[in-house]
Amino acid sequence: MLSSFKPTWMVESIYQITPEQLKKANIKAILTDLDNTLIAWNNPEATEETIRWIKLMKKNDIKVVILSNNSNKRVKRVASILELDFIPNALKPLTLGFKKAIKEYSFPREEWLMVGDQIITDIKGANNAGFKSVLVKPILDSDAWNTRLNRFVELKIMNYLIKNDSEMKWRDTIHGRRINE
Repeated sequence: MLSSFKPTWMVESIYQITPEQLKKANIKAILTDLDNTLIAWNNPEATEETIRWIKLMKKNDIKVVILSNNSNKRVKRVASILELDFIPNALKPLTLGFKKAIKEYSFPREEWLMVGDQIITDIKGANNAGFKSVLVKPILDSDAWNTRLNRFVELKIMNYLIKNDSEMKWRDTIHGRRINE
């Protein structure tokens, strides 16, 4: 049962994901969580690193779409700054937002990748929808009040998965070496 929370890959940061890695995995489009994945949850501004990463993806014809449980107003504000499409109110881990992405864009589910910092919403949702996924470490150690409970439960699930699955290791790239080995 807990295997439904297992990501396809684990990398420390979204910025470690490159177009070359994605092409090797036949990924042509990315759904990315917003808060603590693409930007800090408490800051609507993007860093230069975020902007460079998005430009790199666009330059390599990799579609990037924000998939967030946040409201339209919150996501639209950031998406307009980053010049990205977005799907708000996604209700992850339900599959509604994932299905909307398939319907709105011309990529089959096998060519999508979900990137997020929460296994309960982002990774479970991707698995429910049949998408590949990357778990990243949160940008900040702090969270909004509504995420703190999830983090407590996630810690228990992650500890179980790491203990019982040798593939549950942080890597430097999606296909790369394990960190701290």
